[in-house]
Amino acid sequence: MDLGLNGKVALVAGGSAGIGLAIARDLVREGAAVSIAGRDPGRLAKARDEIRAELGAEVGTRALDVRDTAATRAWVDDVAAEHGAVHIAVANAGGPPAGPTGAFGADDYRAALELGMIAHIAFVQAALPHLRRAGWGRILLVTSETIREIIPKFALSGIVRPGLIGYAKTLVHELGPGDVTVNVLAPGYTATDALLADLTGDAEAETARVAAEAGIPLGRVARPEEVAAVGTFLLSARASFVTGTVQVVDGGRSLGM
Repeated sequence: MDLGLNGKVALVAGGSAGIGLAIARDLVREGAAVSIAGRDPGRLAKARDEIRAELGAEVGTRALDVRDTAATRAWVDDVAAEHGAVHIAVANAGGPPAGPTGAFGADDYRAALELGMIAHIAFVQAALPHLRRAGWGRILLVTSETIREIIPKFALSGIVRPGLIGYAKTLVHELGPGDVTVNVLAPGYTATDALLADLTGDAEAETARVAAEAGIPLGRVARPEEVAAVGTFLLSARASFVTGTVQVVDGGRSLGM
């Protein structure tokens, strides 16, 4: 299936590993020019080399913290200057620490808000003028299933992330007619480095245990590429009438309507 992404220019924040890297790979396969950003230069170089070896293509890299608004804006503008346009913005960042509400102080809540909501919005605001200028754009906010269903042990995530739904839906109406869409991708338990780092023993057995404890009907956690496939579709020309949505990818765990 041709997703209509050949020649598009894409920015993927948090693109050095996990779901972000899997989305970047998909975009490269579809013929897009891709730049990935992340905090760790070593992980960025490893991701770049993996894509080069696997797909025979080059991706741009930029070491930055997405909470640094000026650095993020400079990345966006530099990529636009290099390629002549920006069409796709994937806002993605790590999540706040796990724990109940009482485990955190006011500064922890502020930090979670900065990472889980404000950094995403600032990145999108930096990219929007370029998307409007190009006359075609896709914005994807990568968050968590906690944006739709509260999981008490992930209190910070469930408190700060839902604001992105309000932002996305409001932005859709502000954008109005045209071909710029805004969607939210909400993964459930996924075999990313963050999840695997907390496990001991056989990874397959341990992730199956996590899935059972979480009540995932499919009996396993997601692979990053499975979540990325949904995100890449939302970024495609095929999804031209899909905007303002929250797409949960959780293996059927959520019971909400």
